Amino acid sequence: MWTRANRAEIAAIEKKAKRYPTDLTDEEWERIEPFLLLPARKRRKTSVDLREVLNAIRYIARAGCGWRMLPRDFPPWQTVYWWFRRFMRRFLSETIHDVALMIDRERAGREASPSAGVVDSQSVKAPAAETRGYDAGKKIKGRKRHIAVDTDGRRLMINLTTADISDSAGAQQILDAIRKRWPWVRHLFADGAYDRRKLMDKAAFKDFVIEIVRRIESDPGPASDITRRNRAFSSSNSFSRLTWSLFRPPYSARQRK
Repeated sequence: MWTRANRAEIAAIEKKAKRYPTDLTDEEWERIEPFLLLPARKRRKTSVDLREVLNAIRYIARAGCGWRMLPRDFPPWQTVYWWFRRFMRRFLSETIHDVALMIDRERAGREASPSAGVVDSQSVKAPAAETRGYDAGKKIKGRKRHIAVDTDGRRLMINLTTADISDSAGAQQILDAIRKRWPWVRHLFADGAYDRRKLMDKAAFKDFVIEIVRRIESDPGPASDITRRNRAFSSSNSFSRLTWSLFRPPYSARQRK
């Protein structure tokens, strides 16, 4: 027979033993919980378990399923979607990412905020995207990711455009955004595709130094440089296929249009 004590015991066991691989551990939740709390004056008591909401969002991101396919172990999908929209409006994911990046840099013996970075781009096929372009150089029809990373490969900024946007044009938008988000970044390394006058003029106006690194055919360069760039793109690859399913509105909202 189920009693209150039995239910509490089972609940404690289930909390320790994760139901899904994407569930937050106790240690992870302790680190993320402070980002979810509002100031005391604005805080309003909520009946929703925000840990379960985050578990649901992580499940959807990992499984790539629709909102209506959320298992019944989690709160209702409407509740999860409402909180997801609120987190996005508060730039919660960007804040957690930036704080984790600065902590990781300090653990590696670096300054918390980077002062230099590397800019590059990658064209990928995007058959489900509403807007696409054709990259004549790579012969790819889809979208292009313009990414800025620090000198160790940690992602600082990402800008998504259609594939027909040139590298230098995408980098100009990176300059606008990175100044607000990482104000101490002053030096950027890039390849020959970024050696364009308009980009260089804008960089000089915004007090950036863009150093063009030329490729030497006889010396492909240190493997670490290639590894850093690939590390940045691989971290984006895991999320690119989920962008469409995550940021589209629920089915009922699409039907009302």
